[in-house]
Amino acid sequence: IVGMQLPMLHSVACTNIIVGKKASVDGSVIVSYNADSYGMYGNMYRHVGGTHQAGEMRKIYEWDTNKYLGEIPQAARTYNVVGQMNENQVSICETTFGGREEVVDPKGIIDYGSLIYIGLERSRTAREAIQIMTDLVAKYGYCSEGETFTIADKNEVWVMEMVGMGPGSQNAAWVAVRVPDDCICA
Repeated sequence: IVGMQLPMLHSVACTNIIVGKKASVDGSVIVSYNADSYGMYGNMYRHVGGTHQAGEMRKIYEWDTNKYLGEIPQAARTYNVVGQMNENQVSICETTFGGREEVVDPKGIIDYGSLIYIGLERSRTAREAIQIMTDLVAKYGYCSEGETFTIADKNEVWVMEMVGMGPGSQNAAWVAVRVPDDCICA
């Protein structure tokens, strides 16, 4: 439209682009992640996998602030993670939608960032990652607001939304839906 000025909107939001295996030329599942947080530009995370002794604990630090949240038992076996993908080609990305502060459980020790990396450290498939992530927040509490996770492996992609249930809840409300193989999603 000539002569019309459109308003400019400022947005700070992460972006995930998802391509199912039948929507890509070569049959690959494709996930792209952009963390639109100025403080995160240039960060590359690496977690070394391995076998762990019974009784070994994993320390949890909040992803955004590096605040110590607590400890959980370490898994007997963990996988190597570089960036947002593990050695099994499981990838987990996020987009924060925030929400009401009342949904945060301040005594919970699992935040959205820790949930991503613990899920990657412990899973062989996207479905297994969803199970691990939801079990963790049910047992240890969720101390973040609203989050959308993209969880993929070499065969399928899921979108899972999660929100805390408030102080003392020791859980989160969540829903996960599989992205059809012949679809793209953003």
